[in-house]
Amino acid sequence: MRHRLVAAIAALALASGIQSMMSAQSAPARPAVSPARPAATYAPPRMADGHPDLSGDWSFATITPLQRPANLGDKATYTPEEAAALEKQVAAASVQDENRQKGTAADVSRAYNDGWYDRGTKVVGTKQTSLIIDPPNGRIPPLTAEAQARQGRGRGGAAAAGNTGRGPADGPESRSLGERCIIGFNAGPPFLSSAYNNNITLVTTADYAVIQTEMVHDTRIVSLTRKEHVPASIRSWMGDSIGHWEGDTLVVETTNFSEKNIPQRATINVKLIEKFTRTGPDSINYEFTLIDPATWTAPWTARVPMEKLPPDQHVYEYACHEANYGMEGILKGARADDKAAADAAK
Repeated sequence: MRHRLVAAIAALALASGIQSMMSAQSAPARPAVSPARPAATYAPPRMADGHPDLSGDWSFATITPLQRPANLGDKATYTPEEAAALEKQVAAASVQDENRQKGTAADVSRAYNDGWYDRGTKVVGTKQTSLIIDPPNGRIPPLTAEAQARQGRGRGGAAAAGNTGRGPADGPESRSLGERCIIGFNAGPPFLSSAYNNNITLVTTADYAVIQTEMVHDTRIVSLTRKEHVPASIRSWMGDSIGHWEGDTLVVETTNFSEKNIPQRATINVKLIEKFTRTGPDSINYEFTLIDPATWTAPWTARVPMEKLPPDQHVYEYACHEANYGMEGILKGARADDKAAADAAK
């Protein structure tokens, strides 16, 4: 896997002539991310060019929700005792649910039982009560009137993928991007903890940052020399990412998302700002800000601290297509329904 990442970097270096021409253009203005960030007291390992080396395998799994539970009001952080109690409660609930479902119809009907899930076990970082740190209430800002009118549109779902209306399994195109092994549902950007595979491999060089997610092994290659995004007419599954350093923080700006994979039900004009800051030998502070005036009444920022995987744990290749029996079964079932309906109409 690592060899593939290095090869990808080398291949992109062939485009350096084009990139050097583009780098002469002025860099676009970038909005500031919320100042609510842990103090930088750690001296990170550095690459030959002097910038921090962020390379490694990292996990963003957590039980901390994206939005603060309403009953917590303005409470931004838990006490250590409260966090420990919550972690114990979540762990116990998971075991109870797994035991309760074993051998039941509900257990069989789900994609996986709880034995296969890996949602995380900890309240992240500074014991925050939500991943969202701005607005201060820990909630996504209200939707605009325009966004409320398009609530039926989803990220990578059947509607976004082009469902023809003849049925939920009319063809592969009417199934979600995750089911089709095109892009993982937690592959980002941005990164948010989900049911499993909440891991990335990050490789940084002087010219590129390469981010490979474990889910569906999606790989994003971030140019650190290009100053302008590709034309708006060019869209890709994970958008167009360009980066730069602000002190010891890697800042990545992503635009040009495909309409079939837009973060958080925004529009194709959404702008994503990500910040990676190494805060310890085994920790990275990851923050992202989503900006889309057509969707939210204000930008919003989340902090998702990442932990380095232990030496005995790795990011594994996700063989999605090779074992995608679910898609085959879904489509066969739909064709059987089509035949039954045709026979009944005769």
